[in-house]
Amino acid sequence: MKYAAVVGYRGTSFSGWQRQSSGLGVQEKIEESLGIISGREVGVTAAGRTDAGVHSRGQVVSFELEKVWRPDKLLLAMNFHLPPDVSVMKIAHAPQSFDARRSALWREYRYLIWHGNALPPLLRGLVWWNKFRWNRAETLKACALYEGTHDFGAFCKTTERPERSVRTIHRATLRRKGDLTIFTVRGNAFLTNMVRIMVGNLQAVGYGKKDTEWLASLLSGGARAESAMTAPPEGLYFWRVGYGEGTPFRTNGIE
Repeated sequence: MKYAAVVGYRGTSFSGWQRQSSGLGVQEKIEESLGIISGREVGVTAAGRTDAGVHSRGQVVSFELEKVWRPDKLLLAMNFHLPPDVSVMKIAHAPQSFDARRSALWREYRYLIWHGNALPPLLRGLVWWNKFRWNRAETLKACALYEGTHDFGAFCKTTERPERSVRTIHRATLRRKGDLTIFTVRGNAFLTNMVRIMVGNLQAVGYGKKDTEWLASLLSGGARAESAMTAPPEGLYFWRVGYGEGTPFRTNGIE
C-alpha cells in the first residue's frame, strides 16, 4: 500500500534531510520508525531536500508498506518512534503512481529574519537575527526580480552547480510584521543553497551595498562569486508542496 505523509522537523540537530554517511539526516529517523513498525527496511522519497540546520513545516514523503494501516493509527505509531524534533503531521493513502518528488508541481520555502537589537529567546535558532533594518522599498523591487524563469547559477553552491541552472519562480514576496520579515518563494525546483543566497542578495540591496541593476544582472547565469553572502540556515523553512488533482495533499493540507 502506498502512503503519503507531511513531515515537520526542527533541523538544528540534523545534518539535513538526506540519510548520510556522517551526521544524522531526518530521513534516517523516518525510515527507522517505519522499519520498527513494519519489521523490515522501508525507504522513503521526499519532495525536496533540506541542508543542515534547515527546518520544515511541510515536507512531503511517500513510501510503501505491506500492511494496510488506517492513516490515523499509522501517524500515532510513527510519532511514537520519532524524536521530539521530528513529527508526522498528516498521513493519507496514496495512489500507486504517487511519488512525493516527481509528482510535485511546485515547492515553497519561507525565510524568517528578525530585525532589532534584541531577539526573543524563544526564537533563537528559528530565525536569522539580523540587527540592521533593510530599505523596504528597494528590497521589494529586488524581490520582484526573482519571479519568472531565470538562470540561477549565481545562486547555487559552486561545487553543486548543475549543467542546467535555469529555474522558474512562481512567487517571491516580502512581508513585514513588526521586527519580523518573511521572505516567501515558490518555484518548480531549487538549486543547492539557492533560497539562502537569494536572501543574502536581498540583504545586499537592503543595506545599499548593491542595487537592483546588479541583482538583475545575476539572473542570467553569473558565477556564485558575483553574488553576496549565503544567509544562515536557521531562518529557512521548507514550507509546503503543491500537487495536482487526485493526489493526497494538493498543497499538503497546510496553508
